[in-house]
Parts: sequence; C-alpha cells; structure tokens
Amino acid sequence: MFAVVKTGGKQYKVVSGDVLKIEKIAGNAGETVQFNEVLMLGGDSTTVGTPTVAGAGVQAEILEQAKGPKVINYVKRRRKHSSQRKKGHRQQLTVLRVTDILASGADKSGVMAAVNGAGFVVAPVEAAPKKAKADKKAAPKAAKKSEAKAETAAPAVDGADDLKKLSGVGPALEKKLNAAGVTSFAQIAAWGEADIAEFDEKLSFKGRIEREGWVDQAKELTKG
Repeated sequence: MFAVVKTGGKQYKVVSGDVLKIEKIAGNAGETVQFNEVLMLGGDSTTVGTPTVAGAGVQAEILEQAKGPKVINYVKRRRKHSSQRKKGHRQQLTVLRVTDILASGADKSGVMAAVNGAGFVVAPVEAAPKKAKADKKAAPKAAKKSEAKAETAAPAVDGADDLKKLSGVGPALEKKLNAAGVTSFAQIAAWGEADIAEFDEKLSFKGRIEREGWVDQAKELTKG
C-alpha cells in the first residue's frame, strides 16, 4: 500500500519503510508522529480524498532534525542604482522513516499529529547583545552632546567685557576672541592695522573687523 501525504505545502508518495527529508516538524529524534492530511491511498484499490481521505493517516518515526545545504541568493541591479544584495539560507529539515500507513482509525490512534515547525521557535538570543551595542554607540554620542551643551552654557571669563555688544559678534565669535586673549573693549580699541590683520588671519574673520567697525565701536563702548 502507498499513500500520498501533504506536509509543508508539498506532497509525497510514500510506502512503509521510506526515509524522507521534509520541512521541519515538531518533535525530537525517536518520537513517532502522524500525518493526517492523506490525499490518496493506493494498492489493491485506490481511494482519492475530497480533499483528504477520512480516517486515514501515515505514521513515521523522527530520525533527526537537520539542515539542508546552504543556498546563496545574489541580486545585482547594475543599470538602475548599482545596488547589490547577498543573502544565505539553510532550510531546516526533519529526517523520518515511514512506519505505518493507516487506511482508517487514524483519528483514534492517539499518536501526536505532525505540525510544521511548532514548538521550535528559537528565542531572540541576540536581542540583548544588540541592545548592548546600541547602548555603547549611544554613550559616546550622549557624552559629546553633554560636552557641547556644557561648552555652550560655559560662563564668561571673569572680568571680561560682553564682546557680543560689537556688531556681528555672537557667542561663537566671543569664545574665539576670549580664547585668543581678547576679553575687553579696551584691547580692541587699541588695535592698529597690524593687529587687525593678525586677528583676521588668526581667527579667519576675513575682513570682518574693519567691515563691522569693531575698533570704533570698542572706543565708544570704552568711553561708556
């Protein structure tokens, strides 16, 4: 007697003693499972199911849980975006031996039904390491942001004039001037042509000192 069974979206013609490799089903090596989707029975007489044969079943012993050969899928879009994608896959398989074909009474046999993949859901063990990596990446960014905020919120140099009163001077330029040792209007008021050229070049002001008239402004602010 032979039977045609359906599992994993595929159909197999089997006889007692056949060894099959099918898509992974629930169970461990040594256990017996039963396929209840029997589409056809053959032998002395043929029975075709509608779509399955009522009461029929195929029992099999699980020999091992294995994996198929590695398949590489490579896609390259040369003319459109020059993109490429490479993926590998190994199909999980169950190796089993057919032990018995039941023409009737399979629904009362008490043997565990074969279910594809059930009970073999692998826990996401990589979730924690990925989170740890994300935390490691986020830590330097957070540190840089906090440093940037600290620099922005840093207090002015003690005893320094508010150089932002000069036309075109904002917090960033004020920091550059303070870092170069310029902290008062009196210093800027005393600049000559050589000093202006020196600071234009040193701080990349590109003529801003003369264009904005910092020296004259500094003199007025010093008087005030």
